[in-house]
Amino acid sequence: MREPLDRKPATRGELRASGYASRRIKAELRDNLLERLHSGVTAFPGIVGFDETVLPELESAVLAGHDLVLLGERGQGKTRLMRTVAGLLDEWSPQVAGCEIHDDPYAPVCVRCRSLVAELGDELPVEWRHRDERYTEKLATPDTSVGDLIGDVDPVKVAQGRTLGDPETVHYGLVPRANRGVFGLNELPDLAERIQVALFNVLEERDIQVRGYSLRLPLDVFLIATANPEDYTNRGRIITPLKDRFGAELRTHYLTDIGDEVTLIRQEARLVAEVGDHLLEVLARLTRNLRESSSVDQRSGISARFPIAAAEGVAASALRRAARTGDHEAAVARTCDLGVVLPTLLGKIEFEMGEEGREQAVLDHLLRLAVAATFRDRLSGLDLSGFTNVFAEGQVVETGDLVAASDLLAQLGAVPGLSKVLSKLGYADAAGRGQVAAAAEFTLEGLYLTRRLEKETVAGRTIYGAA
Repeated sequence: MREPLDRKPATRGELRASGYASRRIKAELRDNLLERLHSGVTAFPGIVGFDETVLPELESAVLAGHDLVLLGERGQGKTRLMRTVAGLLDEWSPQVAGCEIHDDPYAPVCVRCRSLVAELGDELPVEWRHRDERYTEKLATPDTSVGDLIGDVDPVKVAQGRTLGDPETVHYGLVPRANRGVFGLNELPDLAERIQVALFNVLEERDIQVRGYSLRLPLDVFLIATANPEDYTNRGRIITPLKDRFGAELRTHYLTDIGDEVTLIRQEARLVAEVGDHLLEVLARLTRNLRESSSVDQRSGISARFPIAAAEGVAASALRRAARTGDHEAAVARTCDLGVVLPTLLGKIEFEMGEEGREQAVLDHLLRLAVAATFRDRLSGLDLSGFTNVFAEGQVVETGDLVAASDLLAQLGAVPGLSKVLSKLGYADAAGRGQVAAAAEFTLEGLYLTRRLEKETVAGRTIYGAA
């Protein structure tokens, strides 16, 4: 919770009396990171699966005071990682009141603030800025100009009577306005090369130049950029002199552990209905299968947004079923919801040229592999004869995305061993009918995929036990 601003020093004199000591931005980040490392508090909350790879390199870069580039394929958490660095800033920071570039009250650098210090001394008014306001992010686009990033002449100020050579006619860009904070630049290679040149002084001399003004404005900025591998984007590159000015280049990666992928999906997805961990595991395995498939363009990669969007779609399918059947208490995702949702996500996958026309077939095949692997992982060793015995005398069970949980369970009847399946899938003894139906349908699909049960699909309905 933010502290009320009226309790903080309001002038430079009060600030000095309070014992406040200002720090450069990189020293502030370093000190706060060290404090978290010593205390064992997570330095980068919300980051999953990078504990042994990316985070140690990031911590070293921050401690070294290096501006850095995060390099990796789409959907590897580069932007999230960039934003978490700002969480290392002090919660509140003082600045000269009304300053466009958030000057340090003890050491202002802009013409306006230096004049105010000379005039007011310790009566200089001070205001406070929260850490959230000290993070600036810009998506680099081909139409980004030097004026957007660095600054330009403000024609309004010139029209008001100031001379063209007056430094106060400058309208500051995003970088100087991020002074004493963290500046994140997404998709750096998309910047035109002539615009990248404008960042040379920011990274090396720590100052800016605007339209030939004799203006030296020493900035205090921690700069982080992200980029996709050049061999995929083909939209541009980071020019060599600029790459040389970054202190560190960190390579991100897709998650390698299924458990981490499930954790990330659960953390990021906004689910409108219950989705069991076994279905999230199916989505995590499907994502891994796609990332390893020769049918998919691996230069493009499979973003973490794919399983997140899939989980949200699966939950929405369950909610739709509950609304259509009137069984709102049983809004629980089932295996049948996977097949309904995944075709809508084909736009997130770039297939190899030779797979044109086979995209849906490839996705269906990889989904079956994911369900089978999850079934073996979760239910191997259980006696599932109670399920197979249901079909011993030619009985069939019909299910689908609009079949109510109560209808599915009524067709199955009492199944010996169902309680053990529920336990293995993480459902409590007092599981609701939606959860029981989800467990039963997953088991039936697993039995089919391991060739212990027949199945056919007719008009969007799945019939288990059909010969």
